[in-house]
Parts: sequence; C-alpha cells; structure tokens
Amino acid sequence: MSSEAVEQQRSAPPRLRATVGAAELLRRLRGLHGALMMHQSGGCCDGSAPMCYPDGEFIVGDRDVLLGVLDLRLGAGEIRDDAPTAAEAVPVWISGSQFAAWQHTQLVLDVVPGRGSGFSLETPEGLRFLSRARAFTADENDLLARDTPLTGADWEAGARPEPVPEPTFVAEAVEACPVPGR
Repeated sequence: MSSEAVEQQRSAPPRLRATVGAAELLRRLRGLHGALMMHQSGGCCDGSAPMCYPDGEFIVGDRDVLLGVLDLRLGAGEIRDDAPTAAEAVPVWISGSQFAAWQHTQLVLDVVPGRGSGFSLETPEGLRFLSRARAFTADENDLLARDTPLTGADWEAGARPEPVPEPTFVAEAVEACPVPGR
C-alpha cells in the first residue's frame, strides 16, 4: 500500500480527550441533573474554565464549535462503534472565536480538587473541571484540516459526529498531555 493510501486511511485525532476522573464526575452529575453538556468558557468571570450544564441550559450559538462528544459508557482505552444515547453523551462546545485560537490543540478535560466556577454543576462537589491542552503535531494538523468540525448550526439541523475510532478517555491527564522532560 502506498504511503498516500496509508495517509488517507488515517483519521484525524480527536479534538477532545478526558480523564477517567472527569468521566466519573460527569457520571455523578448526570445522576443528579440528567443529561449534560459542557462549554469551554472564554474567560471573564469564569476564568476560561470548562463549564458543565444540564443539557440545553446553555444556549449554543450557531458558530460555536463542537470539540467532541464524551461517551459516558466508556472507560480508559475503550472505544465503541455505536453512538451513545443523549443521556450517555456529553457534547463539549467552544465558541467559534476561541476555537480559532485553540484549533491547533487537543483539549484534555480533567478534574482537580477545588470549587467549580460560575454556574457549573460541579461547584458543590469539592471538585472542578480543568482544561489542559496538547499541541497537535504537524501531521495531526494536516489530518484535522480535512475534517470540518460541527457547529451549533449543524447540530441544530440534526448533524451528529461519528463515534471516534480511538479512545477518548485516559486514566491520567499525562497520558494525553505529556509533561516535557519527564
């Protein structure tokens, strides 16, 4: 098989990954509040924190970009080829303007001890969501350039992403976002 054929078979890396700890907190919040959604905040009073809301409580704009959908059926290293139900799925959004700045990085959703920000659902849990990021390689950016992410307008029109062909959950953030020099 030619190197071009191999390159065409490779899929773009997921724009979103999450730790098992973040998934556990999302499952607990889903049990309390029902279906969930997240939005990577752009700053101001919430300090660029990932915010968690009951699904539909945050109005997704037409130009907001879907970073990915976390499938709460999965654990670290697992994949499935069928899409999760609405209750099992947590769509994670970012504003279009912030996506333009972050598009060359993979967002890694983590959880750490502390108090959540603003109106995010984890605020009373003693934990807070934290965004970490890993810069995509040049090859990954080339693959991503062929893959147009869904927008809020696409979602409203009924479009949904295909299941991701590689694991999105990692046991620890360092697995997705290595610390240089360690």
